[in-house]
Amino acid sequence: MRNRMKYVVLCAVVWSIGAAIPHGAFDAGAYVAHVRYLASPELKGRGAGTPELEMAARYIERQYRADGMKPFLQPFQVTTNATLGPHNRLAVSWEGSETKLEPERDFVPFNFSAAGTASAPLVFAGYGITAKEYNYDDYAGIDAKDKFVLIIRHEPQEMDEKSVFEGKNFTAHAQFAMKATNAKMHGARGVILVNDMPTHPGDKDDFEKFGRTVGPDNAGVLFLQVHAAEADKLLGRAGKTLDGLIAAIDHNLKPQSFALPEVRVSTTLDIVREVKTVHNVGAYLPGETKEYVILGAHYDHLGLGDQHSMAPSEIGKPHPGADDNASGTAGVLELAKWFSKQPKPRRGVLFLSFAGEELGLLGSGYYVNHPELPIEDAVAMINMDMIGRMRDSKIYVSGVGTGTTLQKLLDETKSRHDITIDISEKAGWGASDHTSFTAKQIPVLFFFSGLHSDYHRPSDTWDKIDGPASARLLDLIADLSIQLANDAPRPQYVRVSDPSPQGAVGGGGGYGPSFGSVPDFSDVPGGGVKFADVREGSPASKAGLKAGDILKEFDGKPIQNLYDFTYALRTKKPGDVVVVKVVRTGQPIEAKVLLGERK
Repeated sequence: MRNRMKYVVLCAVVWSIGAAIPHGAFDAGAYVAHVRYLASPELKGRGAGTPELEMAARYIERQYRADGMKPFLQPFQVTTNATLGPHNRLAVSWEGSETKLEPERDFVPFNFSAAGTASAPLVFAGYGITAKEYNYDDYAGIDAKDKFVLIIRHEPQEMDEKSVFEGKNFTAHAQFAMKATNAKMHGARGVILVNDMPTHPGDKDDFEKFGRTVGPDNAGVLFLQVHAAEADKLLGRAGKTLDGLIAAIDHNLKPQSFALPEVRVSTTLDIVREVKTVHNVGAYLPGETKEYVILGAHYDHLGLGDQHSMAPSEIGKPHPGADDNASGTAGVLELAKWFSKQPKPRRGVLFLSFAGEELGLLGSGYYVNHPELPIEDAVAMINMDMIGRMRDSKIYVSGVGTGTTLQKLLDETKSRHDITIDISEKAGWGASDHTSFTAKQIPVLFFFSGLHSDYHRPSDTWDKIDGPASARLLDLIADLSIQLANDAPRPQYVRVSDPSPQGAVGGGGGYGPSFGSVPDFSDVPGGGVKFADVREGSPASKAGLKAGDILKEFDGKPIQNLYDFTYALRTKKPGDVVVVKVVRTGQPIEAKVLLGERK
């Protein structure tokens, strides 16, 4: 007890004279050296499930060990990009004759397609769009149930700037995944997509390259692409042409859908989804109590580029991910080194480096459900994602409303540092790993230096990192962290009522009514969308839905994945009452949700 009292008094004296405030405590060269290695050509962008991601994990482990800590590797599994198997086939038959098409030459599946075999009649369904807000529905008047639908890429009136579909800007209805979900909701067995060549006469009729399209792991419907010439052969069975159908739809926005009952499509799509083991990497610096503070960042990136690349033409090149997020990882490593040299704090400090963030916060989501330390002892979580390129010494911070003391603590801390803090939002939700901790009711702070033109591109290289500015930012984060580790008052979690209600994906933007759920991005056995949390005061909350519920049905529509939920929600409007079915601890529950207005 005497030693403990001596420690408290000593800390109070040190803080009172300002000697413990970190200024110039971090070396810009050491910080950039971490970034340079993690973003090096040798690590090839640290893609999920690659040997290079494991090299990065071992590097982080060695750094923690060099600081005198005992690191741990936490394995978990992720589904990586799909690959084409050897047994893909497609045949089209009519009047007793059959034409077989060659995979990759005449047709190609999409990476989010379901795998399997089907044989069914064919229906032409225009652009495959149902847009009630535009009074447009390609599926009106046709029966797509248990059939293949032939649909056109993009949207009607693409070259008309006055189009309700926004012309060349496109709406969400143009997205491949939305077309797949719409077809599935109408009962289709499969989708055959064709490029709108009459609208793009100078373009080549190239296929979307397999593995590069944004979508769910499995859309639950067969989805493939054929050339325009092949589509014209099929449409010719009814005396139609692709050119003529597009012109007719564009003329007055009236669907031109029809059945081709004499045409039958048979296909087998062989798609292999690899499951790989990746690792979260952590290290714990014990304190005098069982409570602890978490400092975290994700260390994975896009590898050679995938469907999330912002430079599709450069997929195949390493996407180094220097700012996203070697910068945050380097910050955690340098903070770990700094903390290892400080007096033993009152609370421990847990350093976490997450994998699987780019696939949907999978590493942090796995950690909070399988914590190495009791999650209830976590005092706060500080997340660093893209902190290496501050402009005008400004850093964006969100989550300050999630803990009772965080705003005051941040205000006091920033007064000691020459950095401008922009409170981007008080709620602790967002597209980074702190969201997983907010869902477990742990106060969070998220540090982010802003987006830039190199985001998710091969040009996000180490030489663009501002080492001196990042070192000054680490001074501030260390100052804040040591207070959280030593300060007596523990911040109590506050469930922030967000003034900007979120939609199905829990992110901002988009259109449609407000529901109020925050998704857990981990795979759900048997399909569905698991709620990581439900926002306070939201329509879902008022209907009695809770964190942990698994959404299975929305307004009579089965929900297999997040894209299904997003699509189903967008078909409704504020004020609609929908019946949803969820599973809670194994038991089915039905609830009526009055959808709100997105603000």
